[in-house]
Amino acid sequence: MIKAIDNRRSIRKYTSEEIPQEIIEEMIYAATLAPSAKNRQPWKFIVFKGAAKDELVQVMRQGIENEKETHALMPEWAFAIPDAENTVRVMDEAPCLIVVLNTNGKTPFAAIDNEKRIVEICDSLSIGAAIENMILAATEHDLGTLWIANTCFAYNDIVEYLNTEDQLIGIVAVGHSAEAPAKRPRKRMTRIVEYRE
Repeated sequence: MIKAIDNRRSIRKYTSEEIPQEIIEEMIYAATLAPSAKNRQPWKFIVFKGAAKDELVQVMRQGIENEKETHALMPEWAFAIPDAENTVRVMDEAPCLIVVLNTNGKTPFAAIDNEKRIVEICDSLSIGAAIENMILAATEHDLGTLWIANTCFAYNDIVEYLNTEDQLIGIVAVGHSAEAPAKRPRKRMTRIVEYRE
């Protein structure tokens, strides 16, 4: 597994080759093996391929256009919209998109009380672990992935399209990589680890 961790890259260019169903199922099974707070297992995965994937990409594209005009959801992040538009290109190219939901959460654009916020944080940690498991399983099959958070710019459009009140965490693009990016630099251990005895 350390090899998969070391080899994992964020992939933004894909071939059109389809992903076998059994690999997608293995990836999602790996996700379900993640630790989860109080064993709530708050994750839900919706797999999009073919025409359904194309529809989802169009919803994302339109949602970003709406945000570009109104800046209603993320006004202080308007500078990041071009990056979100590039994400749409990546989504369009990838043969498979996996939507990730938090079944215990609601929209992040509404206030919630302190206890619910703690539960939401714990569930987000659980779901993050599940996504990482899924991505590492894909890496073991020599597949590329991109963990997409730019869904925030089209949040309302996407959840309406999905017909869900569950919290949209993000989307994972999956496919055969058409690029081989170099390993990104990481902070030195001396900067991120502190020992106390």
